[in-house]
Amino acid sequence: MLDPLITRAGLPADASLVQVVAAVHRIPFGVPASRTAQATLDEWQGTSATKHELLAAALEHGWPQTRPRPVHRVHRCTPEDAGERFGDEAAAALPEDGMWDVHRYLLVESGGERIVLDVTFPSMPGWDGSSSMPVAAGEGTDHEAGPDPDRELRVLEAAHCDPRVRDRFAAALSASPASA
Repeated sequence: MLDPLITRAGLPADASLVQVVAAVHRIPFGVPASRTAQATLDEWQGTSATKHELLAAALEHGWPQTRPRPVHRVHRCTPEDAGERFGDEAAAALPEDGMWDVHRYLLVESGGERIVLDVTFPSMPGWDGSSSMPVAAGEGTDHEAGPDPDRELRVLEAAHCDPRVRDRFAAALSASPASA
């Protein structure tokens, strides 16, 4: 995934780790036709799950010492939270009592420490190359993924999420300036 990402993002062949993270971070939020890293690369849009799958594959190839590990955060998103983070249109897509969601980000090793990389929304602060990025989801319960992160994500979504509400909210986020 690293070489196709470098090509698609217009990066130099010897792109740095920071440049690769920034390239995935710049990919707009949107739901690709299939929930895969390849679809995110092809369509140049992705969700927290697909963008972090793409980034993890690139890091494993180019910087295996970072040991990327997906983490799923189960959290509740209220209209107030959505309004502050993403704007009124996204907030209006949520029911009054909010929704439960599952968000994916990565833990990586950098400078001997585990740090957070969350490249979900381009409008959020980028990575400085050393410290943790803010997680794009509110407070919740974190679950470090095992050998099949996508299966684990589906299990968590089935246990916590209403797919109709999530789909409506994802569509609103895709249209939000916070996603571009």
